[in-house]
Amino acid sequence: MDYSPLDSEQQQAKPATQHTQSAQRLVEETLPFSDRRSFDNAQRGFIATLDPLTIARDNGHITYDLSKMDFLQDDAPATVNPSLWRQAQLNALYNGLYEVTDGIYQVRSFDIANMTLIRGNKGWVIIDPLTSSESSAAALALANEHLGERPVSAVLITHSHADHFAGILGVVSAEDVASGKIPLIAPQHFVQEALSENVLAGNVMGRRATYMYGNLLKPGPQAFVSTGLGAALSMGSTGFVVPSDFVSQTGETRTLDGIEFEFQMTPGTEAPAEFVFFLPQFKALCMAEITSHHLHNVYTLRGAQVRDALAWSAQIRESIDLFGDRLDIQFACHHWPIWGRDEACEYLQKQSDLYKYIHDQTLRLANQGYTKEEIAERITLPDVLGHEFYNRGYYGSLHHNVRAVYVKYLGFFNGNPATLHTLPPAEAAVRYVAAMGGADRVVELAQVAFDDGDYRWVGELLNHVMMTEPEHKPARALLADALEQMGYQAESAVWRNFYLCGALELREGLPKGSNFSASEGMARGMPLANLFQVMAVRLMPDAAEGLELALNLHMTDSGDDWLMTIKHSVLNAYPGKTSQHPTASVTTSSMGFKRLMMGLTDAASLMQDNDLEISGDVEALARLGALFDTFPRRFPIMTPRPA
Repeated sequence: MDYSPLDSEQQQAKPATQHTQSAQRLVEETLPFSDRRSFDNAQRGFIATLDPLTIARDNGHITYDLSKMDFLQDDAPATVNPSLWRQAQLNALYNGLYEVTDGIYQVRSFDIANMTLIRGNKGWVIIDPLTSSESSAAALALANEHLGERPVSAVLITHSHADHFAGILGVVSAEDVASGKIPLIAPQHFVQEALSENVLAGNVMGRRATYMYGNLLKPGPQAFVSTGLGAALSMGSTGFVVPSDFVSQTGETRTLDGIEFEFQMTPGTEAPAEFVFFLPQFKALCMAEITSHHLHNVYTLRGAQVRDALAWSAQIRESIDLFGDRLDIQFACHHWPIWGRDEACEYLQKQSDLYKYIHDQTLRLANQGYTKEEIAERITLPDVLGHEFYNRGYYGSLHHNVRAVYVKYLGFFNGNPATLHTLPPAEAAVRYVAAMGGADRVVELAQVAFDDGDYRWVGELLNHVMMTEPEHKPARALLADALEQMGYQAESAVWRNFYLCGALELREGLPKGSNFSASEGMARGMPLANLFQVMAVRLMPDAAEGLELALNLHMTDSGDDWLMTIKHSVLNAYPGKTSQHPTASVTTSSMGFKRLMMGLTDAASLMQDNDLEISGDVEALARLGALFDTFPRRFPIMTPRPA
């Protein structure tokens, strides 16, 4: 629901209140800020960076810019949790090309993740080519400039999250992978999981990700300081290439350009499809993303499957068992390495125990009958775990990870029948606001809570007003101010970004945006089976009610046949099948069909290019367009959705 912006004064960011300043001082007094080991490791092996670190497309459009993060060189202000400020400094200020050991190099903070380059006999073996082509190409260029020009000889993708694969076209071409010239290695089920997470639920995840990664916030002490997981997310071009080889079993090995890799499968932990690997000749263990210098997400707030904290812990322990007595270096696809066997193994053990503690203690209290919200308020980490900065909740948080463990085992329902069939937020809000005496009275109560520093209660009260009267500007302004103070206090960058993006949206209104569509690069690499899944998700049941349609599809490039049907308001697709009595028969290339169904071209253009032939009901393809839903990228989060 659109609403008018607040006036200019109400839109301004506010300073930290006395309550927030007190909360920040408590953090400073509690944690061991004299521990500088992370800073020593983060700067070790530095070779070069870009100055300024600004990456752009050929047309000049800026896709990544760390030059605006120089404010992090100062001491922590009252508007940022001092522990998060420390993490933000480590993520942003230590950027560029680093030597991990002779032959292994990383480009850090050219994106939210690291790109690792291993010097093979003939070229570079690249690990995880970042989120965007612009960032991965810039990282490769920096390495070639300072380490000597080398071709890319192989690419390895550790897991199915876009910040580790979507920049693939910046370092290799799809043709070189398809021809076998350049091997592309990934874990089993990578294609299914990558496209499921980034396409099937891509629009809603993308909208929530704008909050999670602070994409709408300007860098500064009162707004964006970090993602916690990395300095910032690249907003460049994305692509997808189907790997040429998959690893499926722990203990498998590959030799890529003379470099031996020993793999350990870690699915269902940080990602549904993931592996870690050991490099015997370097005595180096890459933990992908199942360990990093923070508490990760058992549930990620952009939305994803709840992860298995117990399996996560067990897989780290297995890494210690498999490689602990052989490693000298532990590095990962985010943050900085750890050198030395004892220190690396201690780090791995405490990361393992972190996830197991959260798992075990959540279930201990659940078995006493506590709900997920009650458990999240009761659990704290023991100092031996919680005072290690690499276990702090800069990305995940103890509070929401506890709730995720509960949901993993018990689902969303807490067992109380009064909560089994609750009203939707907007309908409940109307009743709550009326019961409290109207919107103005709710604002009066919220103002008292704000003055007392009870910002969580302010949020709960005024959210009801927003769901009923989004044009109530005093309520909207006060809610924005409360979210802002909670953002200032948050140790989790994700929580901070969510709070501050919510405040921004309340103050300035819903950001404008287009409808969601997959990119050309994503379309090129997407298998047809996944395309049909996407189409099925978009099918509007009312529009398809009573319709029976059967399309015989022949792909000219692959020779494959598909039967696509719509019946009972459900779309199905069957490989290798045809109908004896089709509505229409369509002959086209795989890419032509994908581009047509994704709205990247039209039937007339394909026919003009001699890439489309139709027999039977020639209007069948044209009628398809009216059956599929469109997804607005910028749907409202802080106010009711349109009816």
